[in-house]
Amino acid sequence: MAKAKSQLNHIAFIVDGNRRWAVERGLSKLDGHKAGYERLKEIALACFDRGIAQVGAYIFSTENWNRQEAEVSYLMNLAYRIFTQDLEELNSKGVRIRFWGFRERLSAKLQQAIDETESKTAKNTAGTLNLCFNYGGQQEIVMAVKEIVDSKISADKVDEEVIKSHLFTHDTPAPDLIVRTSGEQRLSNFLLWDSAYSELNFVPAYWPDFDVAWLDNVIDDFNGRERRYGGGK
Repeated sequence: MAKAKSQLNHIAFIVDGNRRWAVERGLSKLDGHKAGYERLKEIALACFDRGIAQVGAYIFSTENWNRQEAEVSYLMNLAYRIFTQDLEELNSKGVRIRFWGFRERLSAKLQQAIDETESKTAKNTAGTLNLCFNYGGQQEIVMAVKEIVDSKISADKVDEEVIKSHLFTHDTPAPDLIVRTSGEQRLSNFLLWDSAYSELNFVPAYWPDFDVAWLDNVIDDFNGRERRYGGGK
């Protein structure tokens, strides 16, 4: 199957179903996260190969801290691996890596690894991988409101552009398409401000099963849609 030519500039993924994928195969939930992590690298590179400049991935929410301690610890270690061990591979391919999320509760070594990764890859141009880690959409908007209040901007000056300028995504265009895997049909606190006019695609496959064929399917589906932004004919 020929790869789809994309009209997308920014695609974002809610990478759901890692744990269910593992359980159905008699594996541990940690095995599911590992499989999902490997899939993320593959899909991100495939997106860049198809001309998509920005790829977002929701990999750890602020609510995920409520999971079992062993699982949270494993996910923290996976994140550290992304920002250290796998950095050279992605950097060699020209990938820029960015962190969208809250630094609170992250270990000092993970915060340092994030800073070093963002700095080291800042000038890469093959594509940008935006990792939403310790991220929550409502919390992001609250953060923006607090910053605006602290900056003493008068109420009559606050508009969409001002709010956007205080978000993690301040210098990135909103996603054209948000894809959620595993059959769930909700945003789950993901990019709530930026998703206002995003197209949505909910696919039944668990994230570890979301291969390049699935990617080309959602790209083809997007290419066939007419985006009206509330206008109509």
